[in-house]
Amino acid sequence: MKTFTEKVHEVVKKIPRGKTLSYKEVAIRAGRPKAYRSVGNILNKNSDPRIPCHRVIRSDGSFGGYNRGALQKRKLLEKEKCDR
Repeated sequence: MKTFTEKVHEVVKKIPRGKTLSYKEVAIRAGRPKAYRSVGNILNKNSDPRIPCHRVIRSDGSFGGYNRGALQKRKLLEKEKCDR
């Protein structure tokens, strides 16, 4: 059985370039709809570059946090021309 962390990483790995999901959407897809704050904590601890954490944003469309800095997250999203 996969841990919630593993499920979150799987969901985030599948976000294509140029697209985003909210923390809440990731929590729903990982099977725990109310665990969106946990999603943020999990992604904040991620150091695997294969997991594109920068593609996860807040439900209101704002960027939210990023373990490599908010400016870096914004640059990555703008470079990818993300949909939100």
